[in-house]
Amino acid sequence: MIDRGYIWRTTLVVVALLAVWAGLAVRLGYLHLGPNETLRERVRQMRSVEQEILVGRGRILDRNGQLLALDLPVKNIIVEPKVVLSNGQARAVSAQLARVLELPYEQVFARVNKPGDPYEPVARLVREEVAEKVMRLQLKGVYPEPLTTRYYPHDSLGCHLLGFSNAEGVGSAGLEQRWDALLKGRPGLRQSERDGVRREMVLRRTLQIEPQEGADVHLTLDLNVQYFVEKALDAAMTNLQAEAAWAIVQDVRTGAILAMASRPAYDLNAYAKTAPETRLNRAVGVNFEPGSIFKIGVVAAALNEGLVATNDVFDCENGMWFYAGRPLKDFHPYGDLDVTGILRKSSNIGAAKIAVLLGEERLHRYLSAYGLGRLTGIEVPGEETGILNPWRKWAKIDVTRVAMGHSVAVTALQMLNVLCCIGNDGFLMKSHVVRKVVDVDGVVLQENKPEALARPITERTAALMRRMLAEVTGADGTGKRAAVAGYTVAGKTGSAEKIVAGRYVKNANVSSFMGMLPAERPEIGIIVVLDNPTDPATGLRTGGITAAPVFAQIAEPVARYLDVRPLDAAEMVYYRKILDGAP
Repeated sequence: MIDRGYIWRTTLVVVALLAVWAGLAVRLGYLHLGPNETLRERVRQMRSVEQEILVGRGRILDRNGQLLALDLPVKNIIVEPKVVLSNGQARAVSAQLARVLELPYEQVFARVNKPGDPYEPVARLVREEVAEKVMRLQLKGVYPEPLTTRYYPHDSLGCHLLGFSNAEGVGSAGLEQRWDALLKGRPGLRQSERDGVRREMVLRRTLQIEPQEGADVHLTLDLNVQYFVEKALDAAMTNLQAEAAWAIVQDVRTGAILAMASRPAYDLNAYAKTAPETRLNRAVGVNFEPGSIFKIGVVAAALNEGLVATNDVFDCENGMWFYAGRPLKDFHPYGDLDVTGILRKSSNIGAAKIAVLLGEERLHRYLSAYGLGRLTGIEVPGEETGILNPWRKWAKIDVTRVAMGHSVAVTALQMLNVLCCIGNDGFLMKSHVVRKVVDVDGVVLQENKPEALARPITERTAALMRRMLAEVTGADGTGKRAAVAGYTVAGKTGSAEKIVAGRYVKNANVSSFMGMLPAERPEIGIIVVLDNPTDPATGLRTGGITAAPVFAQIAEPVARYLDVRPLDAAEMVYYRKILDGAP
């Protein structure tokens, strides 16, 4: 007999299954055909993907096309711990990775031994050849993640001018920061859909915007000249025990910066290990009282106004003069000095008497015309304006103090521009360090050409000044240690007591020398500034003793390298390039 209970149970199961399938069919139909926009939208969001297509950063090159900054392809080494652990290979994989990546085994194992973790970086920014060694191991759950990193081939050379881009690829200092918008290019965009295993379905791609590569920035900087400058500054820091040092080399006729350096320096490829104050570009970012190098602007103004001639004699009062009831001293006592002698001996009293002849308003007008008290407009961040107060706010004695480079503040670039104005027949040129910016297709986006900003003095005045400044580096001048064999150097020494907390500090100086050569028709101008140097042989801190020799150490190889014509062309020596790749 047929068991009726069995029939009923079977029937019940069948009916239940049919009911379930019917319910699923109804639910499926409802999902597809019913008003379920919310659910459909969730599915679309799960399947859709919007991906930013990253792009390489543009290069920075010197004036000869040598690379100063570029993007390099690197890889992160990624481990999928859940894959490695499921195979029971955590220790074996960790040991092999530690060996190839040259990392501590415990560090690698700590990253691999993370159950359920689908993504764990074991090593970041490894070189291509190291990543290839890892791939040859054929380890399951280990793969490379491609990306790029910023690389500076010459490490610290030009560090303060170049700056750096951070780990996110954003320019964060120097030229990298100032020109970030053009260097970083424009990333692309892709909108598409992916399947159940998260692979893109190319046929479902709805939008593709191609990325635009970053533009290249070509500088006026010359890598070889930069090397000569930095080598001399390093020696000065060691030999003179200076707290800091900075220097600039500029083309007198065009305003192009050939070198700009500061010390202490830092490695651009390890910028994160450097204190922020070390990254300061002192050549444009430090205001300092210039001292006697400032006298050239005062004397040039008086000559230009016809108030003095080069052989006019002034009584320098044997080293002590009272003006407005306040004493003014010279470093050495002098009697009668002509205007040339005032510059040659760097007499404070002589310069002050010339400034009094000019008067406050006229002196201030010339100083403003030289570009003092305002930005030069050079294409680097962090430039200071200097300090040049309105003449109506000057105290009674200020006209005599300004004449000797006190009660004012300048940057090294501002002072070098004044000197180069004299070297360029009175034309004040706009300083620039970027020659041109070129996109990936070779289109020039920006280009700097020589630009005259003003002409504060006449050609005759400039020629007279060069002739007088050439005596500063003669055997009887304060800058005789700046002399360069085979060339005439027109220059000026400077020393000023440092100001700390609003007060002058004894036995702490900012010493400087700036000069140009050849004096007859200058081609290059150089300024050297030393923060609190001491000459070990004499114990002196003056610019003529400390900064002038550093100038000579820069000027001699730079002049030869640039083929600046010496007095005796038969003795010309051609310097080979020091840098073909790295210093």
